[in-house]
Amino acid sequence: MAAAVRVNCCYTVEPEEATWNGCIALSEWDQTGLITHVPTIYFYRPPQQWLTPPEKIIKTLRDTLSRALVHFYPLAGRLRWIGDSGSRLELHCNALGAQLIAAESAAELDDFGNFSARAEFEPLFPSVDYRTPIHELPLLLVQLTRFRCGGVSLSLTISHAVVDGQSALHFITEWARIARGEPIATPPVLDRTALRAGEPPTAPPRFHHTQFDQPPLLIGQTNTENERKKKTTIAMLKLTKTQVEKLKSIANASSDDANYSRYEAVAGHIWRCVCKARRHEGEQPTALGICVDFRKRMEPALPRGYFGNAVMDVIATGKSGELMGKPLGYASSRIRAAIETVGNEYVWSATNFLKSQGDLCRFQDLHGMMGNYSDGKNGGPFYGNPNLGVTSWLTLPIYGLDFGWGKEIHMGPRTHDFDGDTLILPDHLGDGSLVVASCLQAEYMDDFEKYFFYEEDLTSDASDHRQVIDQLRINRDL
Repeated sequence: MAAAVRVNCCYTVEPEEATWNGCIALSEWDQTGLITHVPTIYFYRPPQQWLTPPEKIIKTLRDTLSRALVHFYPLAGRLRWIGDSGSRLELHCNALGAQLIAAESAAELDDFGNFSARAEFEPLFPSVDYRTPIHELPLLLVQLTRFRCGGVSLSLTISHAVVDGQSALHFITEWARIARGEPIATPPVLDRTALRAGEPPTAPPRFHHTQFDQPPLLIGQTNTENERKKKTTIAMLKLTKTQVEKLKSIANASSDDANYSRYEAVAGHIWRCVCKARRHEGEQPTALGICVDFRKRMEPALPRGYFGNAVMDVIATGKSGELMGKPLGYASSRIRAAIETVGNEYVWSATNFLKSQGDLCRFQDLHGMMGNYSDGKNGGPFYGNPNLGVTSWLTLPIYGLDFGWGKEIHMGPRTHDFDGDTLILPDHLGDGSLVVASCLQAEYMDDFEKYFFYEEDLTSDASDHRQVIDQLRINRDL
């Protein structure tokens, strides 16, 4: 049961000083994929000196956010559509400000247990109504919620059309430094011309970019309508460091020099288990979407502090029978092959492909959310059954955010109720264990959990595994 939250005040926070006013051309990578807002949340137990007077924390956040927006002024602006097509965007730096919400709840932090029941977090996030014209929507929304016990949560909802995860965390980290009275460590690079933002294509695409194709369908189906309607559920699965190392060892056993990463091994394991849980036939084609940061893969590399989107999705493909029948290393090799395609020439080829498109709507999640699909039938790309996406937060600095009242006791993403959406993140304990947040159609989740731990014998015995599954079932969002 989600805790009731009362909003006490809503502030518009503008940059403390005058900032540049004008339009920034967005790159194709800012305008495709996720262009809606991405939320994260942090929970804290501030020391007593931060709890009185009651407005001390919100005042600190308000004052320091205003100073942070001087450096990161694009987040105080607004998006707007170019022309009448409703397809391409630009960023108007007009200093209209971010939204800061002060709220309170009668709940206590202990009511959230181990913070795995994420449906309880929903009232703690700022809401974004995408029926509002896009030029009126803040790009950054923050909500501070005070709990009866004195603890607080801080949720941040940031437009993915302006920043990716790396840039969002850059901003959040520097804002926290300012709140602690420290200077910023890395000024943001706001110039996006490194990705030829606003320019026409320079050459035809050199590669076939499968990430822009319609993903595979279930054999015998002609569209995704039925799959989209099915009820989904979410599970939070934990892998210890020992279990992660075991998966890497199993994946690497099929090759003397593969040296698969944590992501390649764990994502391959997830892919195989999902295919098995979905009861795919052997010839069923399946695709796995992988998000790759290309900052350091370009020539020259993007400058340190590049503030924008510099990620692309690539697709690993296979047949379910081969993925399930061959060793784990085969799935990991398919994932590695997809990742290794991303180099300087591939990035520019994909960029030119997008630049040559007259309409970007079918590549944008906003239109899918509003039901405005370009094909009118399949509803745009769908990475649910028989496909999935596995995103890694393993290299992002998601923990240790200190605004002056100590580091968080828990940090987490807002789960997306979308079949096939999976996120791998490090456990907050920093002991090498990982958390897998996975959303699947409800009818397949029990089998997925079973295969996840049993397929490669990741439990010491059946009783240990039964205990794990029972706890997962208690914690799952239904």
